[in-house]
Amino acid sequence: MKKLTILGATGSIGTQALDVIRKEEENFSLVAVSAHSNWKSIINILEEFNPSYVAMTEINAYNEVVKYCRDRNKKTSVIFGMEGLNAISTLHEVDIVLTSIVGMVGLKPTFNAIKAGKDIALANKETLVVGGKIIMDEVNKHKVKLLPVDSEHSAIFQCLSGNSKDEVDKIIITASGGPFRGKKIEELQNILPEEALKHPRWNMGKKISIDSATLMNKGLEVIEAHYLFGLDYDDIQVVVHPQSIVHSMVQYKDGSVIAQMGTTDMRLPIQYALNYPKRKTVIGEKLNFYNMENLTFEKPDLTTFKPLKLAYEAGKAGGFAPTILNGANEASVELFLNKEIKFLQIGNILEEALNKFHSSEDLSIESIIDMDKKVREYVFKHFKL
Repeated sequence: MKKLTILGATGSIGTQALDVIRKEEENFSLVAVSAHSNWKSIINILEEFNPSYVAMTEINAYNEVVKYCRDRNKKTSVIFGMEGLNAISTLHEVDIVLTSIVGMVGLKPTFNAIKAGKDIALANKETLVVGGKIIMDEVNKHKVKLLPVDSEHSAIFQCLSGNSKDEVDKIIITASGGPFRGKKIEELQNILPEEALKHPRWNMGKKISIDSATLMNKGLEVIEAHYLFGLDYDDIQVVVHPQSIVHSMVQYKDGSVIAQMGTTDMRLPIQYALNYPKRKTVIGEKLNFYNMENLTFEKPDLTTFKPLKLAYEAGKAGGFAPTILNGANEASVELFLNKEIKFLQIGNILEEALNKFHSSEDLSIESIIDMDKKVREYVFKHFKL
């Protein structure tokens, strides 16, 4: 039986991971969970799964969970803040940590979990985007498994299975195109957050949905793939595939292409990562090829969706550039969701931040966190209404 910590248990990935555990309760024991402010969902998790540890990163939510545990005489340890995230990521009894927190906050607990010898099921793009080399060095040093949960990287991971990296020509990351696929700049001038949140295929959290609308999510995935699979950026291609049936592909030097296909159900890559190297009975629906619509593929529009182009540039620049890109994006998305900037300003802010801040090679976890803070402060100061 595998013993799990879930960082971000109340978000989209976390809640779907709980579905997997329900389906395979004989295979998994949920030892610890975290959330930011959704204390009501955490209480539901405590009632159903009775984990030994909970970490909350918002003080009022932390107090509510502490009160609940005290009133019910529960033995669950409730820990606050980053200290709590680090504590539940490094527990002696835990085998695997699912990191499904959204954003930079996932970097440090993931790093500490790897140092503690834990296998990682990674659903936090930002960890590899900002700290890729440091993280992969630790993975190799401690000989832990880093198992991708994002559907695209899970697909590539599966397509590479049994083959040598030397035989790979390129990897192909598919993108749905988001809610504004095919739109031009002039059509996106007055887009509202509620429009950008309407993803045509996937049910995701707010931040990731906006990243999908700008194609920034594909940019983050390109940088993540560079570190996960050790390929040059010129060998990582993004293709728009609106049906979201082909989750990604690998083209080999002989011209053969291996694709991984499946339904638009994130429980499938979660289940694969948590059970790796075994495959378990499907938790959702299987593909029905008789009912499948046409599969189409398009070149992304890098002029309209500037963040994807900037992500390639930041990845190739290296150093702090991916951190600068990511920090500016997280701050810009927050401003857009609060209706304090326009949709197209997101790409412009990313470009301005990349031009303003120096991209050094002197990287550490602390220097990355410091740069991220500076970038966010700059964006909020100069662009917030």
